[in-house]
This record gives sequence, C-alpha cells and structure tokens, in this order.
Amino acid sequence: MSIKVLLVDDDKIVRESMEIILSMDNDIEVIGTCSNGDEAFRFVKENKVDVILMDIRMPVCDGVLGTKKIKEVFPNVSIIILTTFNDDEYIIEALKNGASGYLLKNISPDKIVEDIKVVHRGDMLLHQDVASKITGLFNKENKKDFSKFNLNDKDIEIIKLISDGYTNKDIADKIYLSEGTIKNKISNILRKLDLKNRTQLAIFYLKGGKI
Repeated sequence: MSIKVLLVDDDKIVRESMEIILSMDNDIEVIGTCSNGDEAFRFVKENKVDVILMDIRMPVCDGVLGTKKIKEVFPNVSIIILTTFNDDEYIIEALKNGASGYLLKNISPDKIVEDIKVVHRGDMLLHQDVASKITGLFNKENKKDFSKFNLNDKDIEIIKLISDGYTNKDIADKIYLSEGTIKNKISNILRKLDLKNRTQLAIFYLKGGKI
C-alpha cells in the first residue's frame, strides 16, 4: 500500500516540483497540496493522510501552528517540517508540537523520499546540521539528571540514541538487540514517562530530563 503524502507550501512552484519528484517513487502517492496550515488541517479532516511535508513560513497559518493543530486531533499523522530556514525557535517549537522531523530544502530529492519512508515507519529524523544545533541549544541550559525517573541504563542509552536521530534498526544494530525488542523497550519507556512519541522522548533527553 502506498504512503499517502500531503504537500503544504505557499509557493506553488515548490509544491508542483515536489509533487513531480515524489510521484516518481512507486511507494508514495501525493494525494493533495495546500498553501498553509489551516488548509492542511481541513484536508486531513476529510482525507486519509500518512505523512505531511510542511513548510514553516506561510501566511494565514504557518507550519509550527499547523503542526500543532493537526497533531492534537490526528496524532497518527506524521509531519516533516521542510524549509529553507535554519531557525532555532522554529526547530524547537515544531518538534514540541509533534513534528517527526525537520529537514532543510537543500537536501537531495532521493533523501526526501527516503525520509518520508523513515517517518512512516514511526522513526524520527533530523537534518544533521539541525540535530547538532538543537543538541547544543538544550545542552547549554540543561544538566542531564534522570535519577527521579524509573529508567535503567539501557533505557537512557536508547533515549539518547533516539535524540541523536537513530532509527529503531540503527539502535538495534548498535546495542545488539533485535528491532522488535527495541520497539518494545521504547513503548515501555514512553509509558514510564507518560510521553506519546519518540519526538517527545528526544526533547525529554535534550532538556536534561524535564517533561
């Protein structure tokens, strides 16, 4: 079954170009395009959407607010923030609002296709430059203290790897456990911390154990 993708960008040329690129992959079906977050929210209310590619700076309703509105009502829809702006505030707010990843528009078309498939599997992704910047921002202000949570060393190691952008398969390979075991451990960690997804886990780690 194909991955149903919605494109959200106020630039018509970007929407059309991205649609052409994504339509070349047999596993992806572009089912619609919108020009702002409000249009995207209305579209998702009426259509089955798996993944949204969401621009940041748009009139009427930007990508940060659009992500918040959609994720509050449709938590199973994965949203990738796709933008030319490497902006600290936008990065953090979009992730807090539930975005599954944040990519810059200068990455290759093949990488965008690959990353759509990554978030559709339930993994989190970040552009490498963005990931290092977020880590730096949080680490300046937060000492990591997880002692008040019922987390063992393996739990903390898995959370750290998630915050570094590793997929479940990558984590499994790195700590010599099966991918199924990693999925179960992540589910248990989410229950312990009363968090909803791996994006929130990453933010929890980067903020030094603050929920």
